[in-house]
Amino acid sequence: MNDNVPTASPRKPDLILLRDPAESAPPLVDSFQRRITYLRLSVTDRCDLRCSYCMPERMTFLPKKEVLSLEELYDLATGFIARGVTKIRITGGEPLVRRDIIDLFTALGRRLGHDLAELTLTTNGTQLATHAEALARAGVKRVNVSLDTLDRAKFAELTRRDSLPQVLEGIATAKAAGLKVKLNAVALKGVNEHELPDLIAWGHAQGHDVTLIEVMPLGDVEEERLDQYLPLDDVRARLEQRWTLRESNHRTGGPSRYVDIAETGGRLGFITPHTNNFCAGCNRLRVTATGQLYPCLGGGERVDLRAALRSDAPEANLAAALDEALRIKPEKHHFRMDARGAAPAVPRHMSMTGG
Repeated sequence: MNDNVPTASPRKPDLILLRDPAESAPPLVDSFQRRITYLRLSVTDRCDLRCSYCMPERMTFLPKKEVLSLEELYDLATGFIARGVTKIRITGGEPLVRRDIIDLFTALGRRLGHDLAELTLTTNGTQLATHAEALARAGVKRVNVSLDTLDRAKFAELTRRDSLPQVLEGIATAKAAGLKVKLNAVALKGVNEHELPDLIAWGHAQGHDVTLIEVMPLGDVEEERLDQYLPLDDVRARLEQRWTLRESNHRTGGPSRYVDIAETGGRLGFITPHTNNFCAGCNRLRVTATGQLYPCLGGGERVDLRAALRSDAPEANLAAALDEALRIKPEKHHFRMDARGAAPAVPRHMSMTGG
């Protein structure tokens, strides 16, 4: 693949630069003086699981014609790199169900060690066994894998798919390929809360960091959000009855705050949008697979980057769109989990925004 020469092939087009990120451009700094260095770039809203806290069983996905091409995704990424983004996480939906997605990883991977410090992804793990080695060759060093339970029956109930064996195979294959794996588990009241210590212990025994996440009120699902919500303050208190938790200075550029567990020798993260708002240090922007930039996961503010990309002056219009996103990025999100039957704080599903 050549980064600069387009090809006639409609299936595997070369990914070309919209501009050279080495050119001088102002950094991304919002109105609260937070510098943006982290892009979460969704490549699809489609997923091969149907997690009950994420989407309904009969989820309606976007028409493929509305989704950005790989070339457009690459152009967007390089536009962000030109403005100082040094970390890109590929998200979805499930990013590894996107056809030819490794082409995008390979092209972006060529920037690693130059103007891009890290390229990574979040995945549900079902396709990881197939792609782990290619991801490692592309320069990916670590991946986040969503895993809420080690119980096969409960996994099938939660995800509405009996895919736990494939996920575990994917995790093992990623480890064998040299990828650092972090497990992400959504803490769900009355569902997996009593399994969380065993999940943490298993992950640490395998050499994986683990992060727990409070459920977020994004999109309509078929269950009551308030019934799912488990404050991580409560979880941590229970864990401290079993283990010795020591505060860690470890940071990954995301919202997790970490502790080290003396007895397991592993690291545990907490993502707490409700009990401990983390917005003051926000350094990220999210772009959907259709090119909609959401300055805040918990807000409705957005900027249309697809229109900028497809305009007659894409470089100038993309720069203006990014400036607008910085202007409207809110100080913090306003998630609420205090009323049964309330409408979701954000109507769009997480799979549409990008996890």
